[in-house]
Parts: sequence; structure tokens; C-alpha cells
Amino acid sequence: MRVGVVFPQTELGGDPGAVRAYGERVESLGYAHVLVYDHVLGADATAHAPWNWPYDVHTTFHEPFVLFGFLAAVTQSVELVTGVIILPQRQTALVAKQAAEVDLLTGGRLRLGVGVGWNAVEYEALNEDFSNRGARSVEQIEVLRRLWTEQVVTVEGEHHHITAAGIAPLPVQRPIPVWLGTASAPGYRRVGRIADGWFPMVEPGPRLDEARTIVDRAATDAGRDPAAIGMEGRVSWTGDEDAVAAELAAWAEAGASHVSVNTMGAGLRTVDEHLEVLARVATLVPHPPVSG
Repeated sequence: MRVGVVFPQTELGGDPGAVRAYGERVESLGYAHVLVYDHVLGADATAHAPWNWPYDVHTTFHEPFVLFGFLAAVTQSVELVTGVIILPQRQTALVAKQAAEVDLLTGGRLRLGVGVGWNAVEYEALNEDFSNRGARSVEQIEVLRRLWTEQVVTVEGEHHHITAAGIAPLPVQRPIPVWLGTASAPGYRRVGRIADGWFPMVEPGPRLDEARTIVDRAATDAGRDPAAIGMEGRVSWTGDEDAVAAELAAWAEAGASHVSVNTMGAGLRTVDEHLEVLARVATLVPHPPVSG
């Protein structure tokens, strides 16, 4: 099980020195990957009341592809993971180009996690349809993979029209791995049919077992090997080392191929405090984190 970290961007703000320090230190600690969340815009909670979502216009989010361009220059081995890019609110060809560039600059260290999101305010501002985002995402993934592996692509789909065009240079990984973040039965079925891996939004236990059953059945029906589909869990730091160790062990027992340690929301005020916690957690991992 490869152990990585969740970049605490909602708490580090816009300090490039903190970003550099974080990337360099987590790599030196041996963590396998850095995972980032994605929101292009935040909503003004007052104007959109009642607002019951976790992020708003005041919450800081770096743009993942630009952030990864920066981290590509200050790291050598950690995998860079979107967890997740809200794919249907972005233009597919542009995502293909940006992802290919990050993969090229990092020597093949990108893993593209995608999801359909929840923020209709963002979709409106980006001029994309919120109502059909799930169906569109399936076609988007197909188009992405073609753009990453074929020099010249022609597509006549329901949502995409490309006439004899392609991106250059192509990425190192052909195709770049695509993982899905989801918490619904239709999403689990999409994982089984088309994804390289997934981010379950439940903890190990009966709900995860139920979700995996749906994923495995869909994979088998699609002629795929369920065992080849990766799974990444998440463990949140609450100040209790024993609890973190137990959660890491639970994800390993559940068969996770990856897990990320999240230090956001734990009252840590500076990048140094986040990194001190991650240094402590690195000693709890049953098998040392693997870099590269």
C-alpha cells in the first residue's frame, strides 16, 4: 500500500515558499504522492443562502495543473494526484493538454483523479451543464485517452466533436491513469467499467464492502479484472497516533493500493506544523512509504 499526503491548500494560502517547503519535505520523508483537491470558484454563501457545503468564496484553492507545474520543478519522485479534478466543468481537450504537459514535465508522475462535483455555482460560471455531468464525464474520459495515445484524433460523439486534431507533445504515460472519485452506485459502476482506480468516500466497513461489490460486478461484466483496479483511502489526522495507525491498518486490510494522510481541519496553523505531523505519521506506517 503506497502512502501519500493531501496537500493542505485550504490552510496554506498563497505562499509559494510554503508550497515549495511542503513538496520538498514530504518527498524527503518518503511519501509516495501528493494529492490535491480542485475548485475553480467559490460561492458567496450569503448570496447563495442557505449554503450547507464545506467550501465558499473565502476558501483558498490552488489550480491543480499550475500547482503541479510548480511542484514538478521542486520534486523528483513523488506522484502528483488530482483528488479530484471536476472534469465536466472543464473543456476536455484543454484538460488533455494540461495533463499531458504535467506528465511530461514530471517524467510520468501524474495520476488524474476526476469527479463530477457538487457545486452548481461553478458550473454556471464556467458555462457548463450541471444536469448531465455524469454522462458527459464518461465520454470525456474516452476522449482524453484517445488524445493521450493518438497523434491525430477524430471524434463525433454526443458531446465532443474533433476533426483530425491532436496534442503535441504526447504524455510519457500513454494513457495517463484515470481514477474516479464517487459516492454513488452509478459512480461505482462507472469505476468498474472504465476507471484505472477509485477514491471511495466511505471508510472500511460494510459500506465500503457494498461499494466494492458493485465495482467488482461492473468490472467483471465489462470483461475487466477487478483486481487490476486501484483503490485509495484517506486517513485524517486528529492528534491521535494510535487512531491513525489503526486506520492505516484498516485500509491495508481492506485491500487499498494507496492511502492519503489528510492534515487539514486539525488546527495546524503553519506549513511547519503540517510537516511535523507528517514526520510523526511516517513512523506509523506498517511498511515505509515508497517514493517514485
